[in-house]
Amino acid sequence: MKLGAFSVSLSVKDIKASKIFYEKLGFKQFAGDYEKGHVIMKNENTVIGLFQGMFEGNLLTFNPGWDQKAQNLEHFDDIRDIQKELKASKVSIPIQADETSTGPASFVITDPDGNTILIDQHR
Repeated sequence: MKLGAFSVSLSVKDIKASKIFYEKLGFKQFAGDYEKGHVIMKNENTVIGLFQGMFEGNLLTFNPGWDQKAQNLEHFDDIRDIQKELKASKVSIPIQADETSTGPASFVITDPDGNTILIDQHR
């Protein structure tokens, strides 16, 4: 199963303050717009997303179809195939992707300790 790029998505109270803090740790803005409530930051191969007012709690995020530089991968496992494989393994999927669709989609799972995992395909 190829899950694609990995990042941690943080739900923050003040995106400007969080951006400044992570810049002190060597992160640089890679994508997003803090005026719109989201900034993606990188430090070498480590990626974090800062999100204000978009979701509750922090998420582990995987992006099928992307590498760590958000570049398209030629070969990747489509999100609907990943979802079907997880269902076959009896993983509960409370928020599901439409398996009749194509292109961008997402679904959410939770690990045994309550950590939320977002699988989010952008293409």
